[in-house]
Amino acid sequence: MSTLAFFEWMQGTPLSAYFLETTWSSPIIQCIHLIALSAFAGAILIVDVRLLGRGLTNTPVAQLAREAEKWLLGAFAVLLSSGIPQVFATALKEYYSPYFWLKMQLILAGLVFTFTIRRKVALADEERMGKVWPKLVALVSIAIWTSAAIWARLIGLLS
Repeated sequence: MSTLAFFEWMQGTPLSAYFLETTWSSPIIQCIHLIALSAFAGAILIVDVRLLGRGLTNTPVAQLAREAEKWLLGAFAVLLSSGIPQVFATALKEYYSPYFWLKMQLILAGLVFTFTIRRKVALADEERMGKVWPKLVALVSIAIWTSAAIWARLIGLLS
């Protein structure tokens, strides 16, 4: 099955019809998605700001990263479960939107970066990492996730 055929199938499902035909389902799912996005961004930013040497400087980065990871994973699960119905509702619009595909690539890059390099730096001994690497990692993390959010917003504005 091609990617286009898959998106055509999604657009034709009863789930898609439900979200397009009911008044409140789509706005409620979008609100849930935005709340989860806020929690996800907060879990990312609290660690990244600490890696930059600002905010919560009395808390070790590793401890903060471990505590924030629960929020990060929970918020991502809600983002995923609220994002899928939105894609079903507008599957062909998403398929033909270059912003959607760039957002998906940035999310994939962000997840790989967050759970490999960023996680390793955040959980490492602070003295061992020095001053440059944590800051660089934090800036890359902020850039990736901010870019993903911007491209996501552009889907609705320009597609």
